[in-house]
Amino acid sequence: MDHSKRFVTVQSPPSDPAPTLPLLFERPIAIVGGGTVDPGLLRDLAERGVALVGADGGGDSIGAAGLVPEAIIGDLDSLFDRRQWETRTRVIHLPEQITTDFQKALRATSAPATLALGMTGKRLDHTLAALSAVLEVAPRRPTLLVDETDVALTTTGPVAFEAQHRERVSIHPLLPIRFSRSSGLLYPLDGLMLAPGALLGTSNEGIGGRVQIVPADDTPWMLILGRQRLWDLLALFPTGG
Repeated sequence: MDHSKRFVTVQSPPSDPAPTLPLLFERPIAIVGGGTVDPGLLRDLAERGVALVGADGGGDSIGAAGLVPEAIIGDLDSLFDRRQWETRTRVIHLPEQITTDFQKALRATSAPATLALGMTGKRLDHTLAALSAVLEVAPRRPTLLVDETDVALTTTGPVAFEAQHRERVSIHPLLPIRFSRSSGLLYPLDGLMLAPGALLGTSNEGIGGRVQIVPADDTPWMLILGRQRLWDLLALFPTGG
């Protein structure tokens, strides 16, 4: 049962009608949580046309960067001044406690590309919850988890990108997954079965040039690169209308 669609109350600026969920975006969105977030990166994203959405207290992180989120979504127990935000943007209150604010924001939005910031690193339980959330939506919604060091693409199917010689390329299995073939990697994945608690693909390396990774089926998996590759990975997404 999708509990996030129960007991929904929506607060919007007085002149706006209450929005229908999910909120539909025709451009990429960045869902911002309450962990560590680089204000400069938020401003870069906004300048590139990425819509910013606060997951509860993540709305305050967006505000601290001098920006206004397109919406703030969550149970609102961490938002500093809810009433002030209600005069400036859409505030969507989902009070149930079965899902995290990140899950609520994912379920309450639809976009051609989704980034998530401030979801990992600060607390291990929050990091594990974020991994669970992206696994849940991966078959229909690839996501990019971004922190101070890494960018992690959770997706299904093949991926191709350019990598430098000896650039770190980590392939993490969220579930047991077999790879049909790869190219451009120091340690090929051809025919390998990766699985949590078994064989992993941590700290592989590019050999320089194009990398192609082809799984055998549509099982979700995670590609982890350095954060400098954020814009390259974002370019892999469809951009919508």
